Amino acid sequence: MSRRISFIADQRGAAALEMLVVFLFLGVGLLLPLADVAAAGFRFVSAWEALRAFGQKIQYSPPPDITDWAAWKSALPTSVSGYPINNLQVVCSDTMAACSAGNSASPKHYTYSTTVTVAPIVLRAVICRSGNGNPCSFTLSYGERFQ
Repeated sequence: MSRRISFIADQRGAAALEMLVVFLFLGVGLLLPLADVAAAGFRFVSAWEALRAFGQKIQYSPPPDITDWAAWKSALPTSVSGYPINNLQVVCSDTMAACSAGNSASPKHYTYSTTVTVAPIVLRAVICRSGNGNPCSFTLSYGERFQ
């Protein structure tokens, strides 16, 4: 019997069964975890971009009086690109203490933070390890010098 005829005669469907096993391994074992990591990475990058955009906004419109910056703070947006801006402070000197009438030394910095929440499908036990109330929620802090 020639080789070609033996291949045509052997049509048991073993390759179809093997393809199902390979597809399940690739799909569940490799692609879903990779999608979890990619989705979490996109969320983190997006949050960092929002923090930097907020930093650029406040860099070009600093408070007129750093000892009384409550009115300036209330005029700023409370969220950027869907990420809330939390704990905005104007701090002075190298000790990073809040600016006040008694503490107006240079350098002066802005500090603030935002919260990122990820929703992994497969790698929940690996990715969700923050110390927050929600283990899938992470706090990103950002600071920038303005003087």
